[in-house]
Amino acid sequence: QVQLVESGGGLVQAGGSLRLSCAASGRSFSTYVMGWFRQAPGKDREFVAAISGTASTYYTYSVKGRFTISRDNAKNTVYLQMSSLQPEDTAVYYCAAGRASGTLWYRIASKYTYWGQGTQVTVSS
Repeated sequence: QVQLVESGGGLVQAGGSLRLSCAASGRSFSTYVMGWFRQAPGKDREFVAAISGTASTYYTYSVKGRFTISRDNAKNTVYLQMSSLQPEDTAVYYCAAGRASGTLWYRIASKYTYWGQGTQVTVSS
């Protein structure tokens, strides 16, 4: 069993930055792929970024070069550093943990086993 708790969301102006954190409890954190997803009102939950246990990283196209995902296995924590934020980045951001297989599985929300409660990010124009 893994429990995930996100923090670091808030209100920021366009062009600003935020760092989200996701603290995990439970065993074997380093064996999980950790993902960040977001969900805006009226939209489906979408993949943002993921990081493997060995720190391979993956991003959706719209955040490449602006967001950086990282993890600290000693602290059981994954981070999402977000820069150059835009109003379209406004959403509830969720972290997730999973172990699965298949091509690009990390982009699929249903492949993740554990989810946090989400943290709101609002970017004003």
